[in-house]
Amino acid sequence: MLNSAIATLKQADPILATLIEQVGDCTLSQGQRQGDLLFCLCESILYQQLSGKAAAAIHRRFLALYPHAFPSAADLLNTPDDDLRSAGISRPKIVYLKDLAQKTLDGLPTIAELEAMDDEAIVQTLLPIKGVGRWTVQMLLIFRLHRWDVLPVDDLGIRAGIRRAYGLAELPDKKTVERLGQAWQPYRTIASWYLWRSLDANPAGRATVA
Repeated sequence: MLNSAIATLKQADPILATLIEQVGDCTLSQGQRQGDLLFCLCESILYQQLSGKAAAAIHRRFLALYPHAFPSAADLLNTPDDDLRSAGISRPKIVYLKDLAQKTLDGLPTIAELEAMDDEAIVQTLLPIKGVGRWTVQMLLIFRLHRWDVLPVDDLGIRAGIRRAYGLAELPDKKTVERLGQAWQPYRTIASWYLWRSLDANPAGRATVA
């Protein structure tokens, strides 16, 4: 199916076709995440507004607070803020993590339940969590739920990749990204991966938006 998707994208957009040839084989599947919803959203929150290297270091220190297993929602709620701060987590992100933990206890859907929902329903279900924006949910859709037609229009990496590939004078706005992305349906996730990879900067898709 991946080969068919790439062939479709090449036929639909000559500029993207050139970029695909330059980047080479798609290894998106190698970046797929594991874990439950709490695990995935904790990671996404910790990566927000940071470079990949800095975020990875903080994520490692966060996990080290719980040496035997990833924390449950109750464990996270019971972790003193000072302990989380010692891992390098900002005060706003501590609020976000604990809100996520509380909402998990209150009954967020499981990954299996999310898999039965369409993309926009998942976005609307998770947006009420503090610190979780549309971009964060889109990363979950791409890297955990393996949805094939996601285009994170606010992602700085996507915008920078488009600017470079299409020779634009400035970063494209949301409407421009959406317009270009129409040709990539129903494989906008694959197109997004190639745009990220074309920058040689963190192909896992992290960016500086929430």
